[in-house]
Amino acid sequence: MKKGWIIAIVIVVIILLYGFVSYNGLVTANEGINSQWAKVETQYQRRFELIPNLVESVKGIMKQEQAVFTAIADARTHYAGAQTVDDKAKAAGEVESALGRLLVITENYPELKSSDTVQTLMAELEGTENRISVERTRYNDFVQTYNLKVKTFPTSIMAKIFGFSEHAYFQSATGAETAPKVSF
Repeated sequence: MKKGWIIAIVIVVIILLYGFVSYNGLVTANEGINSQWAKVETQYQRRFELIPNLVESVKGIMKQEQAVFTAIADARTHYAGAQTVDDKAKAAGEVESALGRLLVITENYPELKSSDTVQTLMAELEGTENRISVERTRYNDFVQTYNLKVKTFPTSIMAKIFGFSEHAYFQSATGAETAPKVSF
């Protein structure tokens, strides 16, 4: 009789230990998912804060350079089409004025910056999208590990007892297969 009680107590202790281990494993996996989703959101936030500012700075630099080059081209066209000496002198003055503005820009910015800023923007776009992709993949890996614990026997029993249910995988939104359009 005493031996039967000892065996029953050992079985109960084993079941309780298994329950604690399963519960802690489920809690840990669930928190891993929450933590990983926070990382995905951090990358989204980075995208929302960084990209519009870079696009605006590229637009600003491109506008400045484009205005000067347009003024030079217009002045050159006026000079080529001038028929009188006065018209040619006026057009030559426009060319000198536009070249003066170009010199000011090149003195302030030794290299014209639009190509550099566009390249920086493209690198940041690529880096941001790669970071988001990596964090989404890690999120889905955490969800897979957790869902396997929730679905597989005997942990599934503990999951049902403690109310753990499956998490949804990250799925791309409708229309995500279409590349976003960047316009200046």
